[in-house]
Amino acid sequence: MKEYKTIRSREDAEFVERRSRFIGHACPVKTEEEAIAFINEMKAKYWDASHNVYAYCLREGQIKRYSDDGEPQGTAGIPVLDVLQKSGVVDVVVVVTRYFGGILLGAGGLVRAYSHGASIALEEAGVITMGLCTLGSVSCEYSQYGRVSALIPEKGGTVDHTDFGENVKLSFHIPKEQFDSLNAVLIDSTCGSCEAEAGEEAYYALS
Repeated sequence: MKEYKTIRSREDAEFVERRSRFIGHACPVKTEEEAIAFINEMKAKYWDASHNVYAYCLREGQIKRYSDDGEPQGTAGIPVLDVLQKSGVVDVVVVVTRYFGGILLGAGGLVRAYSHGASIALEEAGVITMGLCTLGSVSCEYSQYGRVSALIPEKGGTVDHTDFGENVKLSFHIPKEQFDSLNAVLIDSTCGSCEAEAGEEAYYALS
C-alpha cells in the first residue's frame, strides 16, 4: 500500500532564544499555489518581523523549495527544509518567523533556532500517516446492523456515514488491501445477505 506522512492540521508554536522571538507555522497543502499563498499570508500577518523563513515539500512532482529571507545563506531555509525531510513529511509548508532581539546568534545558533522552530511547529501540527483506502458501502437489515457496524472497525475500516432508511446503509473507508477480507467476513457472517460494494479510492489518515 502506498503511504506517506503529512500533518494533521495548521498550527503555530513559538519560543525565545537570546531575546529573539521565533514563531513556527506549519500548514498542510496540496499544491505549490497553496504553499505560496500560506507563505504570503504569514508575511502579511508578520510584516514587521525581521525574517519570515520558509520551506515546503510536495508529494506531487516531489517539489522542494526554501528561502533564507535575508538570513545568512544556509542558516535558515535549508535547516527548515532539513527538518521536513528528516521527518519524512510531504504536502507541508513551514514558515519560521523571527523578531530579532538585538543579540547575534551566530551561524550555528541560527541553524539550531530555525530547526527548532520548524520541529515544534510540526509537533504541534501532528504528523500522521496517510494510506490509500477503498471507499465502500454495505446495506443490511436492522437486525444485522449491530454485527455489520462492528465488523467494519474490527477489520480496520472506519464508518463515515450511516443512512437509516428501509434498510441500513453504511458508507465506510478501509485500507485498500483489507477490503476483500472485510467483504469475505461480511458475507460469511450474514449467510450471504450482505456484500460490500467498492467505490473510488482516496487517501485517509491511518494514524
